Amino acid sequence: MLDFLKLNQQMKGVGNQLQAESKAMQHRLRRAQHLLTALAQDPTTIPSLAGVGFLVGEPVEPLQVDGYWGRPVTPIPRQHRVLATDGSQIKPSHHEIAYCFLINVGRVCLYYGTGQRARLDSMPELFYKEEDLYGPQQLGLNIEEWLAIQRSRAELRVLADLAQDPCPLPTVALVDGSLIYWQLEQIPQLYQPQVLDSFLAHWERLREARVPMAGYISASRASETVNLLRITACPHQPPDCEKHCPGLKPRATACGQGLSPLTDSRLWETLLQPGERSALWRSTSRILGLYGPHGVYFCYLHVGDEVARIEFPAWVAQDDTLLEQVLGCALD
Repeated sequence: MLDFLKLNQQMKGVGNQLQAESKAMQHRLRRAQHLLTALAQDPTTIPSLAGVGFLVGEPVEPLQVDGYWGRPVTPIPRQHRVLATDGSQIKPSHHEIAYCFLINVGRVCLYYGTGQRARLDSMPELFYKEEDLYGPQQLGLNIEEWLAIQRSRAELRVLADLAQDPCPLPTVALVDGSLIYWQLEQIPQLYQPQVLDSFLAHWERLREARVPMAGYISASRASETVNLLRITACPHQPPDCEKHCPGLKPRATACGQGLSPLTDSRLWETLLQPGERSALWRSTSRILGLYGPHGVYFCYLHVGDEVARIEFPAWVAQDDTLLEQVLGCALD
């Protein structure tokens, strides 16, 4: 039986903590806005990233245009097509009759403004061969990590297959989550290109079909914009995290005090109006060094009820038509 009287006393403590955290967040936001404004007015103040020990985004457009942080997004034509995939899996169990695992990829093809029926189905695939079950061991992965990679690869393959169907409508391919395959960092460097190449082959199929791909990230916890501000606030120039702040968590560092744990989405929420996007940024994640020409760019988009992080390959970011197509679709 739950004693609500005793719990009520503890809930008061939660309320006090939330109030204190709200005040601290307002202080972080004011400091971040001040630093970002200074950076927008003089982009040459960005120091070298050579000694930085955390992930920092690199702006590839002016942070402000005519004094405004937001850029309007062109609406996508009323008639358009959206492709998407999302997968799930059942991991193997020694308690079952057969030791195998299942990956099921849901396929979505939605036609807007045409009256054409949506395509909604799934593609299940059963893995039971020895190379499927024990192959990840040479990569130093457990079965759950291997399943995550296999599922992501299957989602991308099916998405590229959908894009091969000819269609005169503007088409966008959406994935749920990041285009940066962080799980590959768990693989020994010797095998990373081998695994990643199978992903990028499907990116290339989408590029050849001129179907722009984007990852939609809701409630993003990324802080690459804020981390750039941390560099400008660092008292040690040039920054050298290993030398001056070895082993310290962000809140304990001189650059992180007054900023961490502020996220990019929370910051851009105060700067963008609904229907606007931020400047484009390039991610500098280490794993992207293996992507070759398929780097990952991103921006923040105010979709009305939240500020979402939208990621896309370099070939989308560098093509105005495809970029507006992706952003217009995400906003719609």
